[in-house]
This record gives sequence, C-alpha cells and structure tokens, in this order.
Amino acid sequence: MTGFMRRGLSVFLILMGSTIFMASRITAQTPLGPIHLAVDATQAPNKILHIHERIPVQAGPLTLYYPEWIPGEHMPDGPIIEMAGLKFTGGGNTIPWRRDLIEMYSLHLDIPQGVSSLDVDFDFLLSAPAAGFSGGASATASLDVLSWNQVLLYPKGWTARELTFVPSLKLPDGWKYGTALPGARQSGDTLEFAPVKLNTLVDSPVIAGRFFRKIDLTPGQNPSHEVDIAADSVAALEMTPATEMHLHQLVEEAGALFGSRHYRDYHFLLTLSDDVAHFGLEHHESSDDRTDERSLIDPQLLVSFAGLLPHEYTHSWNGKFRRPAGLATSDYQQPMKDDLLWVYEGLTEYMGSFVLTARSGLLTEDQTREGLAYLAATYEQRPGRDWRPLQDTADEAPILYDATSDWSNWRRGTDFYDEGELLWLDVDATLRRLSNDKKSMNDFCRVFHGGSGGEPTLKTYTFDDVVAALNSLAPYDWAGFLRARLDGTSTRTPIESVENSGWKIVYDETPNEMEANEDTAARQIDLSLSAGMIVTEDGVVRDAIHGSPAYAAGLGPGMKIAAVNGGEFSLDALREAVAAKSATTPIELLVANGAQYHEFAVNYHGGLRYPHLAREASKPDYLGEILHPLAPLAGAQ
Repeated sequence: MTGFMRRGLSVFLILMGSTIFMASRITAQTPLGPIHLAVDATQAPNKILHIHERIPVQAGPLTLYYPEWIPGEHMPDGPIIEMAGLKFTGGGNTIPWRRDLIEMYSLHLDIPQGVSSLDVDFDFLLSAPAAGFSGGASATASLDVLSWNQVLLYPKGWTARELTFVPSLKLPDGWKYGTALPGARQSGDTLEFAPVKLNTLVDSPVIAGRFFRKIDLTPGQNPSHEVDIAADSVAALEMTPATEMHLHQLVEEAGALFGSRHYRDYHFLLTLSDDVAHFGLEHHESSDDRTDERSLIDPQLLVSFAGLLPHEYTHSWNGKFRRPAGLATSDYQQPMKDDLLWVYEGLTEYMGSFVLTARSGLLTEDQTREGLAYLAATYEQRPGRDWRPLQDTADEAPILYDATSDWSNWRRGTDFYDEGELLWLDVDATLRRLSNDKKSMNDFCRVFHGGSGGEPTLKTYTFDDVVAALNSLAPYDWAGFLRARLDGTSTRTPIESVENSGWKIVYDETPNEMEANEDTAARQIDLSLSAGMIVTEDGVVRDAIHGSPAYAAGLGPGMKIAAVNGGEFSLDALREAVAAKSATTPIELLVANGAQYHEFAVNYHGGLRYPHLAREASKPDYLGEILHPLAPLAGAQ
C-alpha cells in the first residue's frame, strides 16, 4: 500500500467517522415522536383539571420540565405548586420520580428497558386567588381559561420549536370555546387539534364558557379578527355597537400603523368575571384579556377597560414578532433578561394603550389628554425616581412584578410601563422636531415592526438595533438620549414629554376625568398630588407619598382612618378637609394602626390639586398629530 493510498484511506475513515458522529447527533437531537396531551376540563367549575400525557421515551435517565419562565410574564412564575396526583407509568408499571433539589421545576426518572412510551397523569388545581397573572384564578362556575403551559411536562434536551404536541381538550357539557390554536375539530364536548410545536401550543390559550359570544370584527376579510367572550352572565356579553365599531377601527388603525400583520388570524380572548385574576397577556395570534364582569355594559368600567385590548394587540408586533434577544429563550427553563422591557412594554403602552386607544375611538381625545396629564403629574412627583433609575425597574422586573402597591411611590415598581410610555412620547416628539415633522413613531413602527407578514415569525433585537432604527429616521445621539433618561434619576421625562408635544400641565380644583373614573372604579380617593395619600372608601390608607404632608404626619400604608376633624370618616369628609385652603389648623385624623389608635395632624393647606393639559401656543401641536387616526373611520363615506 502506497503512502497515497494510506492517506486516502485515512481521509475516508475520518470522513466516515464524522458522518457517523453527525448522524448520532442528529438522532440524539430528534424527538422520538409527538407528545399526546389530553386535558379534561369537565370539572373546571370545581376548580380542577385532569391531565393525561403520553411521551415517547427510550431506556435510561430522563428529565422532564414543568414550564417555569412564562413568555409575556417575564418572571419564573409557572404555577408548579398547583400540580397534584402526579403519577408516571410505563410498560404497565409505576415509574418512580424525584424532584431536582436545585432546579425545582425539573423531575428525574429512570426509564426501564423495553419501555417506549411514558404515561403521565396529574391534576391541575384551579383554586388560586384572583390575583397575579395566568397562574391566578382562571375558572368560575361558568367559564375557564386554559393556559397550556400549566398542564404539561416536556423532556429536557429539546427546544420548544423542536417538540411536537398533539393536544385535545374536553369541555363541560354545552360550553363553547375560542382559540387561535389551529386545526380544531369538535366531537361532542371534546376538541382535537392538529399537531403543533410546543412554542405555538404555549402561545395559544383556549377560552371556554357557558355564556359565550363570538364577534367578527372584519367580516369577509383575510386575515380574520374576532372577539371571543366568556362571561359569568348573559347580560355581560352585550357589547354595544359603538364599542364593536371602535374595535373594528382598532384593527384598521393597527394595520395602517405597522403596515403588515404577522399572524394568520387574530382572536381577542376576553374573560368577563369578578372572580378571576384581572390582567392581559399577549400571544402572537391572540390575547388573554381578563377584566370585570360588567366592563362592556358599565360606562365607568368601559373607560377603565379601554386600553387593555389595544395594549395586548400591539404586542403581536412589539413583543411577539419583534422581541428583545434576552427574552427569546429556546425553552421555558432558561432565565429571561428583562433589561429591554422599556421597549417591550413601554413602547406597547405608548403605541397601544395611548395612541391606538385614542385613534380607534375607544377613548376620546379629551379623555386621552386627561389620562396623560394624570399619568405625567403622578410620575413627576414620584419620589422613588430620586434614587432608582427607570432602567433598574426593568432589570429587576422578575422581583418587582410581585411587589405590593403600598410604598410603590418610594420603592417604585414596574414603572417601565407608564414611565416608558412617557419616554416614547418624548421620542415621538423629538423625531418630529428633528425631521421638521416629516418623521415620527409611525415611521419607526413601519421600519421596526413591518415586513412581509403572514405566518407568525420571531425577529430579535438589541438596544443597538433600536438606536439604529431611530437614526435611520433622524440622525441624532439617540443612544445618549435614551441612556440619560434610562440611567439618570429625577430626569424631567414626565413633564418634558408633555411640553415637547406642545402642551403643559396645569393644576386646579376641577377633578381630572380619568383620575375620577379610576377612583370610582377602585372605590378610593387619590390625594397624592395634594395631601399625599390614597385612601379607600373604608378608610384604609392604600399608600402614603414619601415626603408628603401625610407622610410627615406619620401616616403609612395599611393604617385605617376612623375620624376626620372630630367627625366620622367618609371620603367626602376627607375630601372637604383637604379642600379647605382657608383652614389655619392642620387636618386632624384619628387613625388605627393595628389595634392601637393615634391622632395625626396633617399640616396641609393647599387645597385639592387636579392636573390637566393646556395648549402651549408657542410650540407645534405634536400631540394632536399623534392622536389623529391614520385609517379611514369605520362607516365613513
């Protein structure tokens, strides 16, 4: 054998070895088959679900995950505590399991020889409190919202895009349902869905209920858009024609803003109940929206509800299609990095809850301006801004989401939502100023969130990508602009955003409409801009503003006011005491702090102070332009 032949043989063996190695990796990285998942929700009114799962396996060690980091919730709050009755069987025998002592969402098993499929049975308990996010109360006697991540285990070693599930769902007798999950076939009360990747399954909740209504917002159009409503009563389903028209306009305005739609169709999944957790959670082709039972039929609740659907709908573009790289994890066990939530949530709050809510008519321009005045004034006097930068509220989001509302003015909370909205208003006004009103956040949305549309896709971004998109519209030191407002303390962002949009904040004793509406809905009085406290109708101090007259007098959250100036407590009595600017003595309060009563003297004589917007004639009215609709009004000739 010549040297050439030996070298050729060596190369051949090396190539063969590489091929075998790659083949073994491909085999090891290919799931053994689809996972069948059957959820029995017939006892949802009893607050319990029954789950059966069949997972293809092979002999040897196996680790199963329960989803921990839930997309859109930005923290490790998968409700594993609600699992009960867990049992594994294979080959007719029970297979023991052990929880990992460090990674508590991981379960370890040893699969015996000859076992090719693992049967998993457990119950999921629906008796959580009506608070928090999707792990909170999700079922009543008449409805249920199924989040698939709560009712499954998946094997370690695969990404969510590599695992295929074949899901089914059995509903209580006669219940109807809504979901964006594709391929639904109904046989009796059982729904069977087409095979789907795990990431799509987790992104596609199901809403179901006894009292149910579907409203087609875009008849005959492609893609289709509908509102699927489950409520605790028939009366709660009665959406007015005006609200339906505004939601149709919302769809049109979003299309005009972003220029494309990254979904096959879209479902607003709306739950109306006083006995479930109230929140909104975004998904690519749907949104899980839960609010008060009478939100569609009570005028004040309808105002409070107005921004919820626009916010979650905007997330289909900003959060699902475009997502910060640190939030685009490959499975549900990897920790998420929340540092760009001021874009993910703050920009969504601006473009959705503020801009699209106004452009669609869900709120009037007057209501929108009143809401902006209330928001900016509240954040301008928020003392926590003196020490905690806005960036840190995003960085610490996994902890701050669980923070209580008391002392939120001093601690700060998830301020990247509301102060983030003000930040992006400032960006919008600055874009318009730099470009002589030729560019705006409308253009940013088309550049950053546009594209071909159609099937749901994911495109990640970084801080530098955001800066580059802004520079493509109007060259500027955008990195410095953003970092100063994100990393600084006591920046003028709240007031500056209003002033740069052509308006200013003024105060008088006329109640702010949006503040008054919020007070009525929450059964409280917000005196944070005057005496410095928020008090409920039963006298409980919900919060005391750090450094305010109320704080200086010794009041703190959780205390209960029993008397005002020697008379019995009521919200009217407290309001009148604060309004009395001519009084020469402090406001005398008898307050219970636990079992002990103390007298407190609040030295405040400034009267009631409510914020409003006033036009600044020397500056362009950018705010008016921002709120102006882009799409033709529904029904216009």
